[in-house]
Amino acid sequence: MPRIARLAVLPIVVIAIAVALWVVLDRHPARTELTLYGNVDLREIDLSFNDSERVAEVLVQEGDHVRRGQLLAQLDTSRLEPLVAKAQALVDLQQQAVRRLLAGNRPQEIAEARAAVASAQADASNAAQQYQRTQQLARSSDGRAVSRQDLDAAKDAYDSAQARLQSAQKALALEQIGPRREDIAEAQAQLRADQADLAAAQAQLNDAQLRAPLDTVVRSRLVEPGDMASPSQPALTLAITDPKWVRGYVDEPDLGWVHEGMPATITVDSFPSRSFTGWVGFISSVAEFTPKSVETTELRSSLVYEVRVFVRDPQDQLRLGMPATVHLPLRNAYGQSFGDPAAATHDPAAAAAAAAPAAAAASNPAPQAAQ
Repeated sequence: MPRIARLAVLPIVVIAIAVALWVVLDRHPARTELTLYGNVDLREIDLSFNDSERVAEVLVQEGDHVRRGQLLAQLDTSRLEPLVAKAQALVDLQQQAVRRLLAGNRPQEIAEARAAVASAQADASNAAQQYQRTQQLARSSDGRAVSRQDLDAAKDAYDSAQARLQSAQKALALEQIGPRREDIAEAQAQLRADQADLAAAQAQLNDAQLRAPLDTVVRSRLVEPGDMASPSQPALTLAITDPKWVRGYVDEPDLGWVHEGMPATITVDSFPSRSFTGWVGFISSVAEFTPKSVETTELRSSLVYEVRVFVRDPQDQLRLGMPATVHLPLRNAYGQSFGDPAAATHDPAAAAAAAAPAAAAASNPAPQAAQ
């Protein structure tokens, strides 16, 4: 009887073990891929004019591909161009003044000053002789041949001639020395001020032209010729097509499987027969609640981490906001999970050692149960 009982219990135990294994393997299958759901995202630029002026022309349309530095729109410059011309004229005028001061006096001016000194010397010598004769005549005649008034007049003429001579000599010295350093510095400072005014006027004229800061695509054209532009009102919206990424969210239990630089495959409903390659470029360090726009199979109230998966899209087929599915492979070419230590080291020897048990099991299958 005990032997019969043991024989009866054995099949029940085998069946129970088989059922338990089936339940465990069915509920916890080996994961080879992590799937994330998100939307295509990219950066945008709102371009505005720096001045309030009438729009003269808009040279691009929505969807146009533009290059860095390309002219996109322009304001009316009829009021700005005369200001630039006036500032340029003032700069040219002051430049000539600085050159004149730096060059010093001309040889002809110095020669003219020397001639004035020579003339003053002749006048002084003549006045001195006339004064001496008047004095001698007054002494010889005991003051009867020359009046006191004539003597004073000769003395005044002599003093005046001497003063004119000294003035001419000082003027010659100034001509030879040249302009004062203070006068040159003042002229140079005025030149810099005029150049700054010219630069400001030129910058204001350049601001009338709206140019592309990067290689982008025109997304929105918000002004038309004749509109009044304003710094607070965007004129054009540009979309930066590179880089482009998918903003997805990963649950906290799956965060250990994801790391930056991890390869990814992206698919969208618009191109069901095509997949895009990419990589994980950013993992948020702060947890947040799942956004309502994200469609996952988990509860929406669970905490998730934002992940940006950058996409290679050289033909610019993906559009902003397009729903996308991200496939992250969890096993490498050796059959290991990316979370395994051997895989993390990227060591071929460690990877081979980790893959050896699986290879041995595959080469030596378990014997089938006897019928």
